[in-house]
Amino acid sequence: MSRNDAETHKSEEIDSVMAKEAPVTQDHAAGARTEREIASQPACWRQAADLAESAARVLPAPGERVAVIGCGTSWFIAQSYAAAREEAGQGETDAFTASEMPRGRRYDRLLFLSRSGTTTEIKEVAERSAGSSPTIAITADARTPVALACDEVIELAFADEESVVQTRFATTELALLRAHLGHDISAAEQAAKQVLAEPVPAQLLAARQFTFLGTGWTYGLANEAALKLRESAGMWTEAYPAMEYRHGPAAVTGEHSVVWMLGPAPAGLAADVTAAGGLPWFTNEEPMAALVRVHTVALALARARGLDPDRPRNLTRSVILGPADPDQTR
Repeated sequence: MSRNDAETHKSEEIDSVMAKEAPVTQDHAAGARTEREIASQPACWRQAADLAESAARVLPAPGERVAVIGCGTSWFIAQSYAAAREEAGQGETDAFTASEMPRGRRYDRLLFLSRSGTTTEIKEVAERSAGSSPTIAITADARTPVALACDEVIELAFADEESVVQTRFATTELALLRAHLGHDISAAEQAAKQVLAEPVPAQLLAARQFTFLGTGWTYGLANEAALKLRESAGMWTEAYPAMEYRHGPAAVTGEHSVVWMLGPAPAGLAADVTAAGGLPWFTNEEPMAALVRVHTVALALARARGLDPDRPRNLTRSVILGPADPDQTR
C-alpha cells in the first residue's frame, strides 16, 4: 500500500519543521544532517499516527500469528513491536534478524522492516517467503527490491534520511505500529518535543560507558539505544532486559558508567547501580522520547570526540552483499 499523492507532498511540511526546529548547524558542520533528522521526529510521528488508520488494512490483524523481520536497527524495532503487540493481546509475534529467520515455520503474516529496501538478507527472506504467507514491507521507497518482493508496501518516504545512522525513520515506523496497536502517540510526541528543547545533561556527556535496560517492548529500544551510541560516537555500550542487570552486567558498572532505564524500573535496581559506583538514569520518561534523548547524547558525544555521525566509521546506509565466492565456501 503506497501513500497517496496528498501524503507524498507532506514531506515538504516535515522539511519545513526540520528547518525551524534545528537551526543550530550549517550543512558543512559535523552531524548537521543527523541533527536535523533528530529534531524532525515529533512531526514525523504525528504524520505516522495519521497514517495508521489507512494502513490498518494491511497491518497484522488481531489474532494473527506474525513474524517481524529486520536487520540492525530494524531488528530492534521489530523486537519492540513484537513485544508491544503481544502485550496488547493482539497475538503471538516473533522478531527475527533476517539471517536467522527459521525456514519452514508457519505464520499468518510476515512483516519486513527496511529503511533502504535493499538490504540483502531481508530481500532474500522476502523472496523465499513469496506465496507461503502474506508479506508486508515498511520502507522509505516502494520501488526497492524488498518492497517489490512483498505483497503489500507501506511507504514512509516522508521519514527517509540522508544519514547512515537511523533515527527518525526507525522511530516513525514504530510510531505507526504503536498507533495501530492503540498507543497514544501524541503523548510521545509532546515528550519528545520537551527533550529536544532541553540541553544535553552534562552527567551523560561525562560518561565513558553506558548500559541500557528495558522491559517488555522497551527492551528493543534499549538495544537500539546502545546501537546508536556505538554507531555515532564509538562508545562502549551494552543492553539487557532490566532484571538481567544483576546477572553479570553489574560487573562493568563503576565510575563514569551510566545505567539508563527505558520505561519503569524494577524495585531496588537504582540503588544497586549507585552501590556499584555508577549513575542510574531512571526518569520514567516516555520511552520513545527517551530514545530521542539518546540520539541527542550520541550526537553530542560524537562531536566531542571529533567524529561525524553523518559519516560513521565502517558503516554504510544499506548492507548489500555480493555473491559468495565459490573458492571460499568449499
